Amino acid sequence: MELVDTHTHLNDKKFFGQEKEVLDRAQAAGVTRLINFGDTMASSERAVELSREFEGVFAGVGIHPEEAFPMTSADDDRLAAWTEEERVIAIGEIGLDYYWEKDQDKRLLQQEIFIRQLDLARQLHLPVCIHDRDAHGDTMAILKKEGRGLRGVLHCFSGSLEMAREVLKMDWFLGVDGPLTYKNAAKLPEIVQAVPLERLLLETDAPYLAPVPMRGKQNEPAFVTYVAEKIAGLRGISVEDVAYQTTANACELYGLKS
Repeated sequence: MELVDTHTHLNDKKFFGQEKEVLDRAQAAGVTRLINFGDTMASSERAVELSREFEGVFAGVGIHPEEAFPMTSADDDRLAAWTEEERVIAIGEIGLDYYWEKDQDKRLLQQEIFIRQLDLARQLHLPVCIHDRDAHGDTMAILKKEGRGLRGVLHCFSGSLEMAREVLKMDWFLGVDGPLTYKNAAKLPEIVQAVPLERLLLETDAPYLAPVPMRGKQNEPAFVTYVAEKIAGLRGISVEDVAYQTTANACELYGLKS
């Protein structure tokens, strides 16, 4: 059984110095490949470094909405230069986060750099990974207008079934993480049952959002197995079927190579 953790942050300082051990545990759990996403310039650079250092480790580069700043052409050029490396395969994690940010001017800055990075991804012919927290309306409006011609994933999907169907109409993917296993998962189990398995991606968002039964511990890529098991249980299929299809989905979107 082969699994892909399509969204993790091995580049997070919580993993510093432990990367090999974390990757060894992932391999032992059947997680053969993972994608590290940057959220700042520094973390994007670290993701690129890890993709050079370890087999099966890929990277996405980008500026997270919580880290929004007025980007310049030099920033665009630096992101673009990193994508020339073989295992840098996406622009992300980008998007909108209104949960923490209430200031309207700063929300507008988030929108500005979101659109800027979508345009960069289009120029580079790369998929995108989208962060959307409490910003569903603006996220979808921007994607429908500025995301034309792009493919990507709504990371750690938290929207409604209706929104999920809109995402599927765009031929995009839904990322499913540890919150699926929580008692307060709300709409997500219904969505996971309703949408085609061909449009789901497994994610951990490690070191955050550890799934049950590891909740309260530091999350890591090996724990993506619990997300796969939960999906299998909800859909009444085998974990092997979930692993096979979600791995194929990851390869389709990101062009992953071993």
